[in-house]
Amino acid sequence: MGLTGHSSQSRLTPTCRLFTCKATVSTVDGCGILGQSLAEGGAKVSTELERRLPITLELMIMTVIFALVLGILPGMLSAIRPNTPIDWVARVLSVLWLSIPSFYLAILMITFGLLWFGWTPPQFGRGYVPFMDDPWVNLQQFVFPALVLSVGIAAVIMRLTRSAMLEVLRNDYIRTAWSKGLRERTVVWRHALKNALIPVVTLIGLQIGALIGGAVIIESVYNLNGVGKYTLEAIIRRDLFVVQSLTLMFAFVYVSCNLFVDIAYAWLDPRIHYN
Repeated sequence: MGLTGHSSQSRLTPTCRLFTCKATVSTVDGCGILGQSLAEGGAKVSTELERRLPITLELMIMTVIFALVLGILPGMLSAIRPNTPIDWVARVLSVLWLSIPSFYLAILMITFGLLWFGWTPPQFGRGYVPFMDDPWVNLQQFVFPALVLSVGIAAVIMRLTRSAMLEVLRNDYIRTAWSKGLRERTVVWRHALKNALIPVVTLIGLQIGALIGGAVIIESVYNLNGVGKYTLEAIIRRDLFVVQSLTLMFAFVYVSCNLFVDIAYAWLDPRIHYN
């Protein structure tokens, strides 16, 4: 029996298929660059990623947008209005968001949405709908998972933005800007916020790992067939090639995002130069 034949390979046991994939990993009819699943059917990992990666990317993008909006704006308002009701509400919200696990919040939203409003996520009944096919249904599918995944990160960003803004607002150049008669909007947005965002950008790069780990759980709770759910399914069935391929991809994404963060420092602070 030829080990590299496509028809004979489908009849191999998972253990035999593992060694077959190692022998044919670089061939066109083999397992592909990332290998082949050991489950029944033996789908290529690259094929599954082509189908599932857009779902996870959309979830990540919406999560980052929500985290920035829910973190930077309240943190900035809390810093420029310290010891006011705005400051107190922002600080209480940040502690509350940090205290609730994302998976628990997701289950609560699904449960009470069904009991109180008779609402369930659209993907429970019809699966993933691309944005170009039906934008409204697509947004309904991703708004709540992205919101649930973003609140914990937004809380950290909010607290860091507040502390960074308070430190920047005490600097001499900010007092000089006030003494020149500049409007508050100009002082805060043009001079203070840009310098206060450097530690926030660092935090966002470090939180990519938390986003990837959170996507594994949130995609499973909301039945989104993305890379996160694919990872959990592979771990449960001990699918070696899928797990190692996804781990490699997650590491590459994490390192790349932190590289972009380092490059963004030069834009935020002109004093930073890269030779």
